[in-house]
Amino acid sequence: MTVMVHCRGCGKDIHETAVTCPACGAPQHQVMAGTSLDKKILPAFLLSFLIGVFGIHRFYVGKTGTGLIMLLISLTFFGLIITSIWNLIDWIMILSGNFKDADGKYLKEWT
Repeated sequence: MTVMVHCRGCGKDIHETAVTCPACGAPQHQVMAGTSLDKKILPAFLLSFLIGVFGIHRFYVGKTGTGLIMLLISLTFFGLIITSIWNLIDWIMILSGNFKDADGKYLKEWT
């Protein structure tokens, strides 16, 4: 079975074993044998529920770009309204099991 993940540089689908992205050449993070970088649902949920308007849950799953965007947008009053809606959508996606980490993997385990 071929497992595809998202490129860390351009976001295109690439094979999970790719060292670099064939489209943009960005180096890809390789998981060492016997280790796991899988993020858990419970921490992502709690971060999203408690301080999600600042994008902290996105930093947790490795989506630093969108986490930084949420953080910067939330620095204004109207930005807080926007990130509140964005966070609510993320919160629902986390609870429904449809939230992915930076590698394109769904969060699977609660703890």
